[in-house]
Amino acid sequence: MSSPLSAQATSPHWPAHLSHHLTLPETNLYYNAEVSAARYPDKPFIIFYGTPVTFAQFRDETCRIAGYLQQRCGVKAGDRVLLYMQNSPQWIIAYYAILRANAVVVPVNPMNQTEEVRHFVEDSGAHAAFVAQDLYERIAPLVGPDEAGLKHVLVATYSDYLKCAPDTSPPDFVAAPANVEGLGVTRWQAMLDARLEPGPLTAGPDDLCVMPYTSGTTGKPKGCMHTHRSVMSTAVGGVRWFGTDQESIQLSVLPLFHVTGMTGGMNGSLYAGATIVVLPRWDRDVAARAIERYQISSWSAISTMVVDFVSNPRLGEYDLSSLKWIRGGGATMPDAVVKKLRDLTGLEYLEGYGMSETMAATHINPPQRPKAQCLGIPVFDVDSRVIDPDTLHEMPVGQVGELVVHAPQLMQGYWQNPDATLETFIEIDGRQFLRTGDLVHVDDEGYYFMADRLKRMINASGYKVWPAEVEALMYRHAAIKEVCVIGAYDAKRGETVKAIVVLDPSRTVDVSEKDIADWAHENMAAYKAPRMVEFVDSLPKSGSGKILWRALQESEALKHRKPTT
Repeated sequence: MSSPLSAQATSPHWPAHLSHHLTLPETNLYYNAEVSAARYPDKPFIIFYGTPVTFAQFRDETCRIAGYLQQRCGVKAGDRVLLYMQNSPQWIIAYYAILRANAVVVPVNPMNQTEEVRHFVEDSGAHAAFVAQDLYERIAPLVGPDEAGLKHVLVATYSDYLKCAPDTSPPDFVAAPANVEGLGVTRWQAMLDARLEPGPLTAGPDDLCVMPYTSGTTGKPKGCMHTHRSVMSTAVGGVRWFGTDQESIQLSVLPLFHVTGMTGGMNGSLYAGATIVVLPRWDRDVAARAIERYQISSWSAISTMVVDFVSNPRLGEYDLSSLKWIRGGGATMPDAVVKKLRDLTGLEYLEGYGMSETMAATHINPPQRPKAQCLGIPVFDVDSRVIDPDTLHEMPVGQVGELVVHAPQLMQGYWQNPDATLETFIEIDGRQFLRTGDLVHVDDEGYYFMADRLKRMINASGYKVWPAEVEALMYRHAAIKEVCVIGAYDAKRGETVKAIVVLDPSRTVDVSEKDIADWAHENMAAYKAPRMVEFVDSLPKSGSGKILWRALQESEALKHRKPTT
């Protein structure tokens, strides 16, 4: 069998200036804030609509809030703390304040609704949560005296960090003044004003650091347990791969709750002493204006952002010459868009591949020789193999099989879910490999390409939607007897979510397909909510009574002559 290095050595296009091995710091992630604040105290780390937050200010505010967490909220080492906001200075400060308190960050998608957030609270056992005022109403029902409920809600107001004249008009929810009161609520400024000092920083590289949640074939999301070491691996690896340094200025517009945005738009930049320009929402003109004004050199983006960016008829009005890298992943970039991006900017889109379970990338295209619609090559210390998903035997070059990886960025397992952990890992040559559930093939130059999915999943604009989770939420509607969620073709999103519904004949009120779609939009994150609903009399089932989702998926695919997934 191949060694960890041989998987990388199969590509002759490994960047010549980089070693295959990456020596990681033996420190916790927060130490990066200490180092950059000592090196570049007056340099902006964050720029938010024209307002800078220097590295020294960042360190100071994370310490004050960590002290508040420990002394007023009773947060102890290893406790989980929810982080539920849009991209903002407060998101980043709260993340590192939680780490400074020796606790564990539980990032939550700001699109999630109350019942979705309830699962994160109950499953993680969190008693404290950071939330922005625009999302407070969703989390308020989860605060109370119950043992499993939230006791402390630390509320941020985005406009607190609009201290300079905005360089562009921020969205209404960003400019809104503070107006939140409620049970267990502490406002952001009150935490800072308390000026409480935290205790010693005791977390080590193998202690838990962050726990992003991911779903799968079994419905409810599972917490991916990442240590300071696994998070450090992708932070430092990305910095080395793309040559990020203290002179780099990066556009941070990918959602920070997601591991790609978290790694490329925050953690790596802090390690390198780079500056990040933070946007809470995607806007192609605001992004182009920021690139021009701040001479942004690097931008992490999903394919739908780039498609929208290059289709902007006003793009020629902006000076984009500072850009050196545009990178991302999540969904394949169409050839026509790759060409248009190259024609407009002279840049290639550098795709990569990763998962919540791997804290972002395990594979990235070599900057000097990328390939389109390609996952890239395995990065530092990644042992990447393609196996037969049934026999687990390694497949020859060019043949399709399941991608499995052994790497320093792998999670420790799923939080309080040993059965799911056991199903996800296999042992090869004495090492633990993660089964990705993705079918790939490798070409003769060592580049990996996606072929299909082994797991049941929908990719809507780069967001992974797990049908079982959506179905579990939809069964809460009183009129639904049975439901099957599948992917449907969408010209803009690639795929979109469709629910095929059997109504309960005993319902007392008539409902329409639109009623079901509207209800779903109100009760789950927008990217998960079915945009298409179809009523049927019955769903196809196997002899054992299981719904034959694949038959429905294949039937839907035939309508648009799209390949089944």
